[in-house]
Amino acid sequence: MVTFVDRVTLHLRAGKGGNGCVSVRREKFKPLAGPDGGNGGHGGDVVLVADPQVTTLLSYHHSPHRSAGNGGFGMGDHRSGALGEDQELPVPLGTVVKDPDGNVLVDMLTPGMRFVVAPGGLGGLGNAALASPKRKAPGFALLGTPGWEGDVVLELKTVADVALVGFPSAGKSSLIAAVSAARPKIADYPFTTLHPNLGVVQAGDVRFTIADVPGLIEGASEGKGLGLEFLRHVERCTALVHVLDCATLDPGRDPLSDLDVILAELGAYPVPEGQLPLLERPQIIALNKVDVPEAHELADFVRPDLEARGFRVFEISTVSRAGLRELTFALAEIIEQHRIATIDDAPAERIVIRPKGAEKDFEIKVEGGTYGPVYRILGDKPVKWVQQTDFQNEEAVGYLADRLARLGVEDGLFAAGAVAGATVVIGPGDGIVFDWEPTLSSAAELMTAPRGTDPRLIQNSRRTTSERRERYHERMDAKADARAELEAERRAARAAGIDPDGDSSSLSTEGEER
Repeated sequence: MVTFVDRVTLHLRAGKGGNGCVSVRREKFKPLAGPDGGNGGHGGDVVLVADPQVTTLLSYHHSPHRSAGNGGFGMGDHRSGALGEDQELPVPLGTVVKDPDGNVLVDMLTPGMRFVVAPGGLGGLGNAALASPKRKAPGFALLGTPGWEGDVVLELKTVADVALVGFPSAGKSSLIAAVSAARPKIADYPFTTLHPNLGVVQAGDVRFTIADVPGLIEGASEGKGLGLEFLRHVERCTALVHVLDCATLDPGRDPLSDLDVILAELGAYPVPEGQLPLLERPQIIALNKVDVPEAHELADFVRPDLEARGFRVFEISTVSRAGLRELTFALAEIIEQHRIATIDDAPAERIVIRPKGAEKDFEIKVEGGTYGPVYRILGDKPVKWVQQTDFQNEEAVGYLADRLARLGVEDGLFAAGAVAGATVVIGPGDGIVFDWEPTLSSAAELMTAPRGTDPRLIQNSRRTTSERRERYHERMDAKADARAELEAERRAARAAGIDPDGDSSSLSTEGEER
């Protein structure tokens, strides 16, 4: 059964913002008293909180999918939607947050530190917030934007002052149990320690933490054994204690050869940029199990060689507790000096202000397509505005066109060589695809139309004044020609003795009588 996890991938989804409301206030004797649609609530954030009481990422190993609450929809009478509930995730101190590509987002070192890893979506504005002197009663509202959704990697690096390193079964767990209140698992077989154990040591007026790292073997930096999995817990330690087993019965092993192997593995492990290499940090040798007579003789034999190499050497026994007091006070001295130097050398915090207006609002990229070039618009503002637009509402589409025109998208498309009817995509990937019509850039506020409609999107078949005048003259000319032709026929009929009304007998009778 897994009891300790120091690396996990979280699948996060922040809350979606609520949609704005389209509403018109109605009172007695005031059927249209103005817009009163409320705004939608913002979606909840996913927040990481550094908690000293949490020591493992085990809970996220079992349930890696976490999500925050969605924002509520806006309502009439200027009622805003409810805010989405934030999802707070406690993590141990020393947790490094990375994206899937391995880029470090934040290092959770300070207790109570908070980091919004997945921001929630924005709530849409209601038609009351969109009203203006030129657009008094908008017939649309903005939609809520989706929250951030993706994966992050949590990697725990134990925050301890001292790290115990050595071969398996060298007595590291027994040492941390002897000098602190920690109670790690102790047994007489290798790799008993499967995860780092932390203990707090009090030496005089100095208190420091000590970490028991799983045993290292030759090739640990290349992935052998458990060393590579837990060597990262040594990165933050100030000092290293090499626990050497002087009572080992394994053939070919002795304290000097064990130390050489451990030093080679520590030197081969790459530390993050800006940190001190492991071999350049203070190191102390602890010759363990000197309560065994043969081990005591071996410790006395190898001690001069170790001291000649520049190490401080302590002969200890976790059974008789010999040498433990001297070892802890030597470590306390190193830790205290490091803390004083850290305070003196700590640079002043720099406050960096980056104005948002300094960055370009959008970017236009020309991509090749099957039926001609495709103009892709990228940028936070255009993408967010598209997400907020209800494309079933013509007035909302016109409002989007106005916003893009004010941002300079129209001019940018002209500069990129776009023509009327060109394919434009807003956003990465599939995005929103439409055929560009430059005429949509005229101001909608200057037009009068029913709520929820935009006259620029309607195919207008009404004739102009000149067209109506020309058509009128054509009709008048046609009528004049018809009257002239009719009069000519009547005169021709009278000349032939035919009644224009069709009664030819009456004309012949009158001629005979005369």
